[in-house]
Amino acid sequence: MPDLLFRLPLPDADATARLGQRMAQLVQPGDVLLLEGQIGAGKTHFARSLIQTRLAALNRSEDIPSPTFTLVQVYDAAPEIWHTDLYRLTHPDEAIELGLEEAFDTAICLIEWPDRLADLVPRKALTLRFELADAGASRCVSFLGDADWAERLTDLRDA
Repeated sequence: MPDLLFRLPLPDADATARLGQRMAQLVQPGDVLLLEGQIGAGKTHFARSLIQTRLAALNRSEDIPSPTFTLVQVYDAAPEIWHTDLYRLTHPDEAIELGLEEAFDTAICLIEWPDRLADLVPRKALTLRFELADAGASRCVSFLGDADWAERLTDLRDA
């Protein structure tokens, strides 16, 4: 189990979007972000902001739909970005059929409902656990990862 690195309050949707923008600057090929949290906790909003920021850096703009029904949306960026929603998967082998294992090595992967991966979760993944706060009026995100992630996220933590 990864270590709790730190927690950040997200008082509103704009704060969640800003977190996605900041993380867009930090992620690299082969990074896997596991987005945990109940429905409505901010996982898709965060992912959409991260993807839009990466695409904007390439002077591109796209509609960023939730992958709830398609399971995976792949964005042609540098590197590719895979946004997956595994909520409807019933077995980890279905993630293999989607091609996720190969994407883990070369793409930036944003995975909603990562518990569906079971033992396929990459060892070096960063978990972002989104939680409702203030009776649902705001959010909080916990960052869980290894020492490499702790070092990479120092500026974010200290901001």
